[in-house]
Amino acid sequence: MLLQLLNERDMYGYELVKELDKRSDHSLQVKEGTLYPALHKLEKQEYIEFYWQEQEKGPARKYYRITNEGRAVLIEKTEEWQHFVNVMNKVIRRTKNDPVKD
Repeated sequence: MLLQLLNERDMYGYELVKELDKRSDHSLQVKEGTLYPALHKLEKQEYIEFYWQEQEKGPARKYYRITNEGRAVLIEKTEEWQHFVNVMNKVIRRTKNDPVKD
């Protein structure tokens, strides 16, 4: 999810938290204790990198951006996710247009 958001635009930590919350209709409320270790792991794997951006008011912000390696992993993981969703839909015998049946 983080790679997808950063593929769309560079963001700072709190912005990532707010965007995940908004897009998930408040179902994914990521805490700093979860976010920053995940960002550090992605950085260590060289999927993302950071830079400091000065602000008109307040201290500089640490922005994250996706790398070319991160984009390649995002494509791979997105394909894996789509495959998983398709398999699960087959298992529960659902298609996009089928209502949920008991």
